[in-house]
Amino acid sequence: MDTTRPTGQQHAVEQWFLQRGLPLVLRPDRLVRGLWSRSAPALAAWAVIMAFSIVIVAVTGEHSVDIDGSPTRGEWFLLGIVALLLPGAATAGWLVSRITSRPIRRLVAAASISLVVPGVLVGGPSVSRAVNLALDVAVIALIFVCTATGIGSILGWAARMTLANLTSIGGLMVRALPVVLLTMLVFFNNPVWRMADVLDRSRLWLVLGFLYLLATAFLASSTLRRVRPILARNDYQSHARALTGTPLAALPDLENPGPLNRPERANVLLVIVISEVVQVLTVALVAGAIFLTFGLLVVSPELLADYTRGGPSDGQIFGMTLPIPDALIQVVMFLTALTYMYLAARALSDKEYRKQFLKPQLKAMRVNRVARDRYRGFLAAAGSERGAQASGAGAG
Repeated sequence: MDTTRPTGQQHAVEQWFLQRGLPLVLRPDRLVRGLWSRSAPALAAWAVIMAFSIVIVAVTGEHSVDIDGSPTRGEWFLLGIVALLLPGAATAGWLVSRITSRPIRRLVAAASISLVVPGVLVGGPSVSRAVNLALDVAVIALIFVCTATGIGSILGWAARMTLANLTSIGGLMVRALPVVLLTMLVFFNNPVWRMADVLDRSRLWLVLGFLYLLATAFLASSTLRRVRPILARNDYQSHARALTGTPLAALPDLENPGPLNRPERANVLLVIVISEVVQVLTVALVAGAIFLTFGLLVVSPELLADYTRGGPSDGQIFGMTLPIPDALIQVVMFLTALTYMYLAARALSDKEYRKQFLKPQLKAMRVNRVARDRYRGFLAAAGSERGAQASGAGAG
């Protein structure tokens, strides 16, 4: 068996690892193979973003979204386009990721890149075509680099994990209600609104980055403390039945599987930490959306003027001017960070949370370990067979 040209079974096994966010289990040369087809979901998502930019320029005649005051009918249509931008891109990437045919994926990737030309000529974030072209080339190059290094596999797995979490978010939202109710008191606190009104966005991002980093470090350290003793044990074979129906089901188990090397260990730990962060962050973002909706319903111009010592000003979001008070946007960003910190601190001390979310991740980690051992044995057997064939050919 020639390992330089992967068989159908080996390709299926490697795709199984990539879909589970475990690219570092594979050898680096395997990550480079099929680069064009594997990049198709991300390229399709970027193509949708470029298509939306073309529509925005066609509707407004401008390369930016700038809506002051009460929106007109055309501006409401534009707001709908902006609201559908990220969901549309995510849906396109998800649909392409479900395509199993590599030739079709390659066609999708080629069609997605072909949108660069109209995106540069008609759409894009800048009136300068050179800037738009440089941005498109940089994004496409970044997609290929992430795919070749395995980062794209981990990010794709995290995106699928986020979608899966949306169906089970109710339990976490119920446990987040205490902090939601508590932060309602912060929501109607004058000093918080005045801080949000005075604080510029760049400094606010620094504050939020510090809060998110602090909470994530705590969550990661607590998770790793629970996971490391499990990684040190070698009692995974009882989980081998979970591989039934997968490409690894027919592969034999190793008698003496070796320990995970450093890249593999880092990959396994990273997947578990990301799963925890994604679950907590998803709930925090949903809570932020609740605060934003509540603020739009409750905070009148008169109340906002009292809170901020001035009149309402339209908010800036990712370079877009939207008819949402800027102070409200900043307060919601701050409350979302507080919610994330609370949930991160409580996540691993909550027995129900550990039972519902952490234990399934630990079980999946054990299954992944069995799969990795079988894959290593498969490669070793293939290498031995290739060596025997080479020796036979030399003797002949």
